[in-house]
Amino acid sequence: MHSMDFPPLVMALGYFDGVHLGHQKVIGEAKKVADELGIKTGVMTFDPHPSLVLSKEKKQIGLITSLDTKIAEMEKLGVDYLFIIQFTKEFAALQPQQFVDQYLVGLHAKHVVAGFDYSYGLRAAGTSETLKEHSRGQFGITIISKETFEGEKVSSTLIRSHINAGAMEKIPMLLGRYYSIHGRVIHGDKRGRTIGFPTANVEAAGEEIIPPQGVYAVKVLVDGKWYEGVCNVGTKPTFHPGKTVQSIEAHIFDFNQEIYDKTITIEWHIRIRSEKKFNGIQELVEQIAKDKQTAIEYFSTLNV
Repeated sequence: MHSMDFPPLVMALGYFDGVHLGHQKVIGEAKKVADELGIKTGVMTFDPHPSLVLSKEKKQIGLITSLDTKIAEMEKLGVDYLFIIQFTKEFAALQPQQFVDQYLVGLHAKHVVAGFDYSYGLRAAGTSETLKEHSRGQFGITIISKETFEGEKVSSTLIRSHINAGAMEKIPMLLGRYYSIHGRVIHGDKRGRTIGFPTANVEAAGEEIIPPQGVYAVKVLVDGKWYEGVCNVGTKPTFHPGKTVQSIEAHIFDFNQEIYDKTITIEWHIRIRSEKKFNGIQELVEQIAKDKQTAIEYFSTLNV
């Protein structure tokens, strides 16, 4: 890559998992500076997550946004250029000065915007405090202070902890939207339709965090249209005692289309209850009806 390939840019730096409100503050500032300077906005992110390359277990943490979702959110924010740098051992081994020279100066950055906790270069030796020195006066710098909500730092780590706890209602205040995952509708055991509650069995796309076992009020996006519904995450203990593989089953309200093999989006609103084993199908049917009513009441208050 050579600087002549790109126009002068204001570059926002970060991994940006979630593209949450803290990230939006960084990108918003980059856009503001770009407008003032009359140049374009660039965002630099990385793939895969550094933990996959740097951790001994080589295990990727669950993500808030897949790369495709991250790209879509960046588009919504009006970013002109998105640079997705492949995070490899070789990249991680770059000295901080090499990173700045090759990836910031090299991409024609005239101003750089980063969060206060941004780090770069081998062993994260480069920080927001060393960026001025490493810039050698070749670009301006804006460091963004931490974004907080109710005294806590808005961070991908905090959002992940809420998802893993099933506290979906706490997420919009940090993420700026409800948490969602994407997946393909696959063939299940088709038991739902026999008890009056047909479900879409969803095979999650992979990287995104699946909320913990339980029943949730959700919205489901199918072919560009949103529907309300309930979604069960779990092992279906009433029918499969001892099973450990999790399934994701969404019962979509007022919906009767065949959607096998389609990719749908599930947007998680509230956790209604934990998963439990019932003493028979009738007890299960009664509980699903209650769950559905709880979700309908929740959405009616949301839509006021």
